[in-house]
Amino acid sequence: MKSIIQFFIRSATAFTASASTWGIAFFALGQTFLMSSTFALIGGGAAYIGVKQIQHHQNLRQYGLTRREYKYIEKSLKEARQKISRLQKALWRVRSIDQAKLNIEILRTVKKIYANTKKDPKRFYKAENFYYKHLDSLVEIAEKYAFLSSQPVKTKDISESLRDTRITIYKLGETTKKDLYDMLDDDIDTLQFELDVAKRSIQSNKRLTKNNNGRTT
Repeated sequence: MKSIIQFFIRSATAFTASASTWGIAFFALGQTFLMSSTFALIGGGAAYIGVKQIQHHQNLRQYGLTRREYKYIEKSLKEARQKISRLQKALWRVRSIDQAKLNIEILRTVKKIYANTKKDPKRFYKAENFYYKHLDSLVEIAEKYAFLSSQPVKTKDISESLRDTRITIYKLGETTKKDLYDMLDDDIDTLQFELDVAKRSIQSNKRLTKNNNGRTT
C-alpha cells in the first residue's frame, strides 16, 4: 500500500511539473508547441526522479538501513519471490488431499515471512536462515516430491521415497513456522509488555476508584 501511495505522489508531482513547465515555456517564453512539450517531458521526468530519490531516502531512514543494505535485501527478496513461485507450483501439482492442508499451511507461512520482510526490510536479518537455507530446501524437495508423485507407476522404492519426503516437508514446514515466530519475537515481547502495563493500569484505576468510593461513603 505504501509503495502505491508513493507512486501516485510521484506521478501527481510529475504531472504538475510537466503542466507547469509546458505553460511557462509556451505562454511566458513563447516556445513552439513541440519545444514546450519537450521541456514538459524533461521537467516531469526530473520531478518524478527527484521525488523518488527523496522517498527512497526517507524509506532508508525509516527502516534504519544503509543504501547498500537495502539493495542487498531487495536483491534477496527478488530471488526469494522466484523461489516461492516455484514452491507454489510444485505444491499445487500434488493431488493428495491429505497433503493439501499441509501445503496450504506451508505456503501461507512462507508468504507471510516474505510479506513481513517486504513491509519492513530490516526483518530480513531475523529470517536469514529461512531465505538462505529453509526456503531452498523446501523448493528442492517439493519439486522432487511433485515429480515422483506424478509418476503413473509406484514401485516400493518410490512409495518409500514419497513417504520419507512427506515427513521431511512436514518438518521443514514446522521449521518455517519457527522462522516466522523468530521474526515476530520482538513484536510479541513488546505486545506482552504493553499488555502488562495496561493490566497494571487497570488494576491501579480499580483500586483508586474503590478507595475514592470508600472515602465518600
